[in-house]
Amino acid sequence: MSDARRIISTAPVPGSARARFERLARLEVNFRPMSWEQADADPAWRADRRRIDLPSEPPGPPVEGGSFAVARALLWTYEVADPALVRAVYDAAAPLDGRDMLLVGRFAGLRFPMGVRVGGVVDGPDVEDGVAVHRFTWHYRTLQGHLERGQMDYEVVKELSSGRVSFRMAAYSQRGEIANPVVRAGFAVFGRPTQLRFYARALERMRRLTAERAAVGGS
Repeated sequence: MSDARRIISTAPVPGSARARFERLARLEVNFRPMSWEQADADPAWRADRRRIDLPSEPPGPPVEGGSFAVARALLWTYEVADPALVRAVYDAAAPLDGRDMLLVGRFAGLRFPMGVRVGGVVDGPDVEDGVAVHRFTWHYRTLQGHLERGQMDYEVVKELSSGRVSFRMAAYSQRGEIANPVVRAGFAVFGRPTQLRFYARALERMRRLTAERAAVGGS
């Protein structure tokens, strides 16, 4: 089974990252999962939503080589994350649903390894507010030892009647247990600005890369 594994990183990471990744399977999610709406109503959590329109496609199911397919691939490989802020280590041969990822956060020359577990994968036709869509979505949840507790959802949606394609992010989070007082103080000051920067760069990166790589556009 080990011969079938394919451990990759989205960009170069420290040599210790591989060893840390191997330990993720023994870790548990470090919070009690809930809906985004529940977290948004609870002041103990910070809840965010973001979205951006991507290049449109002709109406109908997703087109081969089109905007939806390109965005789906960027999400599947986690290329949507700006490597200047976050790099990921994972087994590309493992199913997406249940996949462990080691995220290596980068800030002010420091590196912060943080484990997450993927779940909630949906890929296919759906209905949203009475409108037929094709949806690709998944989330990750933070594991023990992560700087935060919470969940991040990623989603690409195509409206079949109009051809409109959008990328969406939804997250809820709170500070995790940080033993190091220096890191804890730094997170209190810089954690939120870094989080907002991650959202903004992921949205813009998805829009830019989709526009560059999509072979088919809407009329």
